[in-house]
Amino acid sequence: NKMVLFIVGLGLGDEKDITVRGLECVRSCSSLFLEYYTSVLGADKNRLEDFYGIPITVADRNLVELNAESIYKNAKTTNVGFLVVGDPLCATTHVDLMLRARNEGIKVEIIHNTSVMGAVASCGLQLYQYGYTVSIPFFEENWKPSSFYDRIKYNKEGGMHTLCLLDIKVSEPDYETMQRYGKVRLLPPRFMNVTNCLGLFMP
Repeated sequence: NKMVLFIVGLGLGDEKDITVRGLECVRSCSSLFLEYYTSVLGADKNRLEDFYGIPITVADRNLVELNAESIYKNAKTTNVGFLVVGDPLCATTHVDLMLRARNEGIKVEIIHNTSVMGAVASCGLQLYQYGYTVSIPFFEENWKPSSFYDRIKYNKEGGMHTLCLLDIKVSEPDYETMQRYGKVRLLPPRFMNVTNCLGLFMP
């Protein structure tokens, strides 16, 4: 049988939110990678390893976006799992990983799960009344994107709701320390809250 790269959605809760199909695929793998920078699960790496019974490597942005080959290359000879909080195809990064692996002749299977795109209906607003979804990032000193303003305005003028995905920063490198001391140091995690978000809309 041909080996597979499984890209598995974990849902939005904890280690038990994985689907039965997803769990079967995960337990067939010899190695697992957990993407942990576009979203955060309510269970840490140790709890996942205990439940799935397979060692897990936490995959940061650098590994997924710049060294993706190290994730999928072993899927030529053994099953490999790439675990994603929510649904695997809600972020372009994961679509890119899928395409790269397939270009290498690797079989890829997607195991879908619940994502915020559907769960947002829990707030009582009808999904059919949503327009564009926007990501709202933390501003940096020399980087202050504004495209999300136009999307929100467009939705509002059309009488549509907007799902705003607020930024998180996990395992982000401290470039200033790296330049000054030549040491790799990670910044503390940051999670944008509603107050931070609203501050970006104030003059």
